[in-house]
Amino acid sequence: MIGLNRELPIGIQTFEKLRKEGYLYVDKTGLVWKIASSSTPYFLSRPRRFGKSLLLSTFEAYFEGKKELFKGLAIEELEKEWNTYPVLHLDLNARKYTTAADLVAMLNQYLEKWELLYGNEKQDRSPEERFAYVIERASILTGRNVVVLIDEYDKPLLQAMQNETLLEEYRVILKAFYGVLKSADRYLRFAFLTGVTKFAQVSVFSDLNQLQDISLWYDYATVCGITKEELVSTFRPELEVLGKVNGFTYEETVDEMTRLYDGYHFHPAGEGVFNPFSVLNALKAKEFNDYWFQTGTPTFLVELLKESDYDLRTLIDGVEASSAAFTEYRAEACNPIPLIYQSGYLTIKEYDKEFKVYRLGFPNDEVKYGFMNFILPFYTPIPDGERRFYIGKFIKELREGDIPAFLTRLKSFFADFSYELNEEKERYYQVIFYLVFKLMGQFTEAEVRSARGRADAVVKTQKYIYVFEFKLNGTAEQALEQIDDKGYLIPYLADGREIVKVGVEFSAEKRNISRWLVE
Repeated sequence: MIGLNRELPIGIQTFEKLRKEGYLYVDKTGLVWKIASSSTPYFLSRPRRFGKSLLLSTFEAYFEGKKELFKGLAIEELEKEWNTYPVLHLDLNARKYTTAADLVAMLNQYLEKWELLYGNEKQDRSPEERFAYVIERASILTGRNVVVLIDEYDKPLLQAMQNETLLEEYRVILKAFYGVLKSADRYLRFAFLTGVTKFAQVSVFSDLNQLQDISLWYDYATVCGITKEELVSTFRPELEVLGKVNGFTYEETVDEMTRLYDGYHFHPAGEGVFNPFSVLNALKAKEFNDYWFQTGTPTFLVELLKESDYDLRTLIDGVEASSAAFTEYRAEACNPIPLIYQSGYLTIKEYDKEFKVYRLGFPNDEVKYGFMNFILPFYTPIPDGERRFYIGKFIKELREGDIPAFLTRLKSFFADFSYELNEEKERYYQVIFYLVFKLMGQFTEAEVRSARGRADAVVKTQKYIYVFEFKLNGTAEQALEQIDDKGYLIPYLADGREIVKVGVEFSAEKRNISRWLVE
């Protein structure tokens, strides 16, 4: 069993290659057929590495009539005609765009390829004029309307987000280019665009009001990603090997996969899906790790959070947003939530139908702890790459009952700060305490106060239950007194473990922990 060697499609984005070379495939062709049965132009937003490119490649093979590739799949029973259409497939994901010339060069590369097939009489015109001509000629020459597939339509825009001038140049180019899809509608059989974001406010879609955004549709909530049923039915042998290597039962393996990689919801009532990139890599490496998070660092998002002075505690505990607030991208520091959601770091948890408000939260532990580990160096002076080392030390010290070592280490998080501690900056320090205790939840049961009537933090190890109270402009004695007076210990009295009270005072003058008392 350990020698199991079925082919997992990591990095395979071409449907034809996947099928011809015998890679495992999670069958989404039933949904492909359902979408393709309409001539409506579609848009789908999903996070990076969620299978958007493979989905478009599947559409390409279907519309090119490659029936043999679909043998044994759901679509084989649904499709009866297998007509062939001219397909124009544009992939903007394969290049780094640093100037407008880079974007035009990429468009020209595809236009030249299409013009070889359908005519180059307009080759000296603008990209949008050439695109319109190619669509018209392809339809006339083949006698069938054209299929247009555009993968990662927003890649240039995302790369220029911190450069307003360049962003505007890209916007002008792409608005004109994508606008062709409306004027050429009579020549189109089908159009499908994918991306991470919906750039509503930069008017890229203003001329595409016929585009149907299915990103939050119930019917297509699982078109990208892997459902739990698909996971266990497609990958059971690999799951069994993963469990055996890591000392888990099959059921424990599925539970661990669920905790780490499941939890994405693209409709409040829709079925949740696993991150396909993380699933495939965990099965291939036979190890649980942060695969998706490691492939892209959300530096810009963290800078946006800091610029907005957004309270990270609210984000980590779950945030509310109206539908418009997070489905349409806004490049505003005062509201970083839309981009964080669309980038895949938050997902839908609940929906209030009465007030039309969504509650968003981290989809799973890979994203939750990956995000918090990543942002910690932005708020503390610890070296990048030593985050887990520090948190691991915290856990060991508490397991050993060494409170002085724990609090001395915590002091190091504040040692190099130059901020004056005032009312405006107080939350900054509170966030650091919050992050430390939240990150400890990876390894032990830790909770941080989110409501009145509870201690600031509680950490449970095998031997101890620690109840922490921190006092700014107060004393360690007052902190211990508050633990007693407010009854913070009551929920834990029947537990059986040793309860340890820790009162900590934080000095505004020193901008750090100054004293503590332990009982």
